[in-house]
Amino acid sequence: MSPIRPRQYALGVALLTLTPLFGALPASAAEQAAAPAPAPATVEEQRLERAVPQEILRRSGFDAVAEDFGETLCEARSYAAAERAVVRHGSRLWRRAVERAQGRGPAGGDLSRDDDRPLYWARLGMTRELRQWQAPFGLSDAARARLLDRLERSSRGQDTIRFPAAAAAATAAGKDKGVKRVLVTGFDPFTLDRDIRISNPSGATALALDGTVVRTADGPARIETAVFPVRWQDFADGTVERTLRPHLPHLDLFTTVSQGRVGRIDVERFNGAWRGGFPDNENVSRKETVPVGDPASQPQWTTTTLPYKEIVAAGTGCFPVYDNTSVTEIPVGATAPVVRPGGPTTGSTARAGGGGDYLSNEIAYRATLLRDRLGLSELPGGHVHTPVLQFGAGNTTEVTDPEFVRSRLDIVAQVRAIVRVAAEARQGPPADR
Repeated sequence: MSPIRPRQYALGVALLTLTPLFGALPASAAEQAAAPAPAPATVEEQRLERAVPQEILRRSGFDAVAEDFGETLCEARSYAAAERAVVRHGSRLWRRAVERAQGRGPAGGDLSRDDDRPLYWARLGMTRELRQWQAPFGLSDAARARLLDRLERSSRGQDTIRFPAAAAAATAAGKDKGVKRVLVTGFDPFTLDRDIRISNPSGATALALDGTVVRTADGPARIETAVFPVRWQDFADGTVERTLRPHLPHLDLFTTVSQGRVGRIDVERFNGAWRGGFPDNENVSRKETVPVGDPASQPQWTTTTLPYKEIVAAGTGCFPVYDNTSVTEIPVGATAPVVRPGGPTTGSTARAGGGGDYLSNEIAYRATLLRDRLGLSELPGGHVHTPVLQFGAGNTTEVTDPEFVRSRLDIVAQVRAIVRVAAEARQGPPADR
């Protein structure tokens, strides 16, 4: 529970004093008594109290974000007012993180601008404020959950994906597209109980590329981005489909991005319908078939339609890029899983895609399954795994170092180059690639 601030206390005393004179507050006493108590902090939010998150927030200038949001919440006298505050502050956090990453405005501290961690920890401070906020009106668990959802979406860029209207109109009219539309997604940091200092280069990439334009051989390409949580339940609740569905029919390219293997970049050819059970950021484990709508028509495998040959052949940066075709499957008639370096065999059951059996594989599976279910089999899309971001040799305590920053900048630059190559590659049927 966050400590009660003097401003909150004074406001509470004033309201209690005025009630006998002016009648009931916005919620009746009975409604207040029936309203659920504020929820305790989540596993993710509890990590906020540790020294590293506090240092990251302080050294980026994001240390007052949650408190400012909490003070605004205290002024809300209705659900509508609270919702407006949630969306305004969530969107502001996303814009601020993007602008910082792209060099606009003050850095707010000495932490490298390309760092994705201030966004992650500041968002958790905001969700904790909202989870523990004692609303002056009846706020059910369901209503609080809706507010938390709005905060998650607005602070992740999920509800502010905007492409040039003229390009969409030209596509609808069957004319030249003009500006290509590219959607890129990233992830929060994860495995924080192993090392709470961790950054995720895919999240840093999303911040660096959001709203930017890359020049291709046949014209400009506008990139929009969003970031996703490392939580099994959010994926089961459909956060990926809800974010991507409105945009996929209008895109020229999409790629989900996550952190993968040491020292290499992989374009994952195959994605499997299996969750392997590794704990998420809430320390929840799920081992099951990926839960999607209409499971009766759910395939065991989906495939990339990214132009992987062109991506692998291009000189995009310092890390080697591979077309990864390896999967783990249970073959027809067998009971034990086996590794297939060349991809799945007919009728097999998935146990890991090229991107593994964690949420990297799952976002790729969900995005490409949605592509196929929308009848967009020609749309280039798939998953790119970045190298693991590592601290410099001997650094076991500091939150950053020159090698750590240089590596993250190299990864961001190379993903940008990969997007450019993919956007300008001649696109044909998947079999032609």
